[in-house]
Amino acid sequence: MLQLKYWLILLLLSGMAPVYSQSPDKGEEFETDTVILHKLEQWKDLKFGLLMHWGTYSQWGIVESWSLCSEDEDWCRRKMSNYADYCREYTRLKTTFNPVKFDPVKWAAAARYAGMKYVIFTTKHHDGFCMFDTKQTSYRITDQECPFHTNPGSNVTKEIFIAFRAQGFWTGAYFSKPDWHCNDYWAEEWATPNRNVNYSIKKYPQRWQKYCDFTYNQIKELMSEYGKVDILWLDGGWVDPKNGQDVNMPKIAGMARSYQRDLLVVDRSVTGKYENYRTPEQEIPEHLLSYPWETCMTMATSWSYVPGDIYKPAGKIIHMLAEIVCKGGNYLLNIGPSPEGEWADSAYVRLHEIGDWMKINGQAIYRSRPVEPCKSGKWCFTAGPDGTVYAIYLAEPGERMAETMKMTGVKVKKGSRIDLLGARGSLKWKQAGEATLLISVPDGIRENPPCKHAWVFAIHQVKL
Repeated sequence: MLQLKYWLILLLLSGMAPVYSQSPDKGEEFETDTVILHKLEQWKDLKFGLLMHWGTYSQWGIVESWSLCSEDEDWCRRKMSNYADYCREYTRLKTTFNPVKFDPVKWAAAARYAGMKYVIFTTKHHDGFCMFDTKQTSYRITDQECPFHTNPGSNVTKEIFIAFRAQGFWTGAYFSKPDWHCNDYWAEEWATPNRNVNYSIKKYPQRWQKYCDFTYNQIKELMSEYGKVDILWLDGGWVDPKNGQDVNMPKIAGMARSYQRDLLVVDRSVTGKYENYRTPEQEIPEHLLSYPWETCMTMATSWSYVPGDIYKPAGKIIHMLAEIVCKGGNYLLNIGPSPEGEWADSAYVRLHEIGDWMKINGQAIYRSRPVEPCKSGKWCFTAGPDGTVYAIYLAEPGERMAETMKMTGVKVKKGSRIDLLGARGSLKWKQAGEATLLISVPDGIRENPPCKHAWVFAIHQVKL
């Protein structure tokens, strides 16, 4: 019904057609539960979310978890040549982790100002260190060997969820399916040549079942003890039945939804029923996708905290947001907290500048859906639920608005109204040919535009 509504409204634009979501890959099982599908449509309305990678590794300012893996990659080099010594020292980071400046209320307020609507937090990365009060292992932030365990906010996952819910956010739990600290995944009897389980599951099925139970019980804790959870964001896609590592996702999802009925499950890169939406990493797809998706991307260069890291300019982040949304996706932007529990000043500056832009132009982002031509040159196009089409011009740094703004691939019905968001009054326009729209911009607006980085023109079609 929602797609039909968009179709009828958008027929008003003879040169622009609505874009439909999702169709499964051939032969792929996909979600049919109407409760979950409804929640997925609500998630599509949110558009902009926050991801946080945080753990003991922040003390060394290194890539999260991956230096433990024996795969020979430049981006996860170890600072010590002896692997066994390195692993011991890495594990001992638990005994010095003490983020006494942890203030999730401050984080939530800044994220809300930026216009973010949901948060995904790393409750456990591949290294197995738990940022929540699990009873399944002592390798956790609340264990007595971790100096932060005496802090009233030591169960940081709970504190983050509480603080962000208070600001109206959806909450999501990032959880790694592989656990390199667990002796039933990386068994100490054998070497660990790569990211995968290091023993034969067929030869030791009871041991693998112990690992499945361990995983199930940790997820059960998160689903039953941490209030309303909207998204279970599972990482480590090589833990997959097709790769011989079956953790029984139907059982996990069934249990999780017995506590969180409308929970979205994101079993990353394992296509099928338990990947409710897909998550391209550090990239924006070139074209429209036929399924729900979310680009996850770092605000700086690293997922985890690196001292002196370089943060993307706010204008670039806004441009990426517009391009992602016009192609039908959500934007999940990552910030890595420091070992003291702080965000870099640069992160707050970026969020504030993004928020200034969103306060003027958010209606072109939230609850929108893609509309052809989606992206044309420096223009991105979205459609609001009332049929308004928003044309977002991605301005270069220091670029001044032209006297005549030109867009191609667009034909507007005679008698329609065009406004510039944040400016008073309607703008004069004319159709030049079948699919070229020319918008006249007064000198007063050009000299004092309503915002920086990107300007949004709202095209209000006349009624039929």
